[in-house]
Amino acid sequence: MMNQQGGLIKLIILIIVVIFILSYLGISLRSIIEGESFQSNWNYVWEGTKNVWNEYLSNPAKYLWYNIFIDLIWESFIDNMERIKVGQEIESIENAPQMNLITPTP
Repeated sequence: MMNQQGGLIKLIILIIVVIFILSYLGISLRSIIEGESFQSNWNYVWEGTKNVWNEYLSNPAKYLWYNIFIDLIWESFIDNMERIKVGQEIESIENAPQMNLITPTP
């Protein structure tokens, strides 16, 4: 946990230093961001990102969300919380939903 906080603090300090250096050199972030070439490049990267998401990443992400997280993890969590709420024991690992993994053959 300490490393993550230290990393976040270092990132914030780095951003502040970069902004200070740009200000010292007389470079306006507003003029850069509002500039036509930046906007054109940003739109190009954004459209490419959306295309990659829609064509390649969306279906695997949906599968992981609905079939792995919701079906295997979330529903089991909610069921066990309901059991705890009414004073019952939680389901054991042996009764939890299983995922059939295909193991490669050598």
